[in-house]
Amino acid sequence: MWRLGDLRRKEVVNIRDGTRLGFVTDVEIDEVDGRIESLVVPGPTRLFGLFGREEDYIISWDEIETLGEDIVLVSVAMPDRRAQGARERRVRRRHFSY
Repeated sequence: MWRLGDLRRKEVVNIRDGTRLGFVTDVEIDEVDGRIESLVVPGPTRLFGLFGREEDYIISWDEIETLGEDIVLVSVAMPDRRAQGARERRVRRRHFSY
């Protein structure tokens, strides 16, 4: 039996690419059944945390592979944020260049 406090101390790692997503900060619970539907992990910070965070990772219970002592292994398809960021920078350069 897991408690929310136990889950909050666990790091979440995506087994598809080895990405460390962060630590569980919250859970979404089905009010009728009382079961955990998903885990919430805060998104990465923007520019050293000065500009807030990107969107939170919402990980469905079905995407959880293993709940270990210190870690939660998940299998989720992640968007390539580096490619997205590069695309946004190119668009901004084109837009603002005179």
